[in-house]
Amino acid sequence: MPLRPIDAIFVHPKQRLYVVYYRGELWQLPRMKIDDRSWQNRRPYKDDSSSLYLSIHQAISDPLLAQKLRTLDLPVAVRGSTLPRFEAWWEAHGFKWLKDRLLTGESPLAAHTETGAINDGENDSTATLNSKSPSVNNKSAGQQSRVQNSDTKKARKQDDNLQAKDVFADMLADLVEEVLYK
Repeated sequence: MPLRPIDAIFVHPKQRLYVVYYRGELWQLPRMKIDDRSWQNRRPYKDDSSSLYLSIHQAISDPLLAQKLRTLDLPVAVRGSTLPRFEAWWEAHGFKWLKDRLLTGESPLAAHTETGAINDGENDSTATLNSKSPSVNNKSAGQQSRVQNSDTKKARKQDDNLQAKDVFADMLADLVEEVLYK
């Protein structure tokens, strides 16, 4: 088992399924979807582990599952490697790589790479919402109601994105404490 527990997503190309490396144990997901429901239906992976390849995409978009699985934004050189090669890299370089990322203030969490794109779009939509000024004289009551509903839906989506961002910030704080202070 590696020096520090790590969560990583692997792919079995022939069986077309995801296998999650969770704290040194392999768990097979029932389908090619990474979400909380799949995680609840996981089972131990018993097949040959040498046929597993590290997934290029480690970010988990489901906020519930992202709280349980803290996958990292691993270096490009490691992505696509086999499980034994990944474990060897993690034992030799993983802790130093993780500590260096944290000391420079970079987030090592894969979730932050995905939410960064969401947040960039969020800023654009906020600017668009603020610049909209529907004219009451030119629109009927029904059209005005649809615009308000659309704006309300966008605002709710932005609130959900902010809550997801807070979840990932909490995860990063836990990871920093675990790596740097234990």
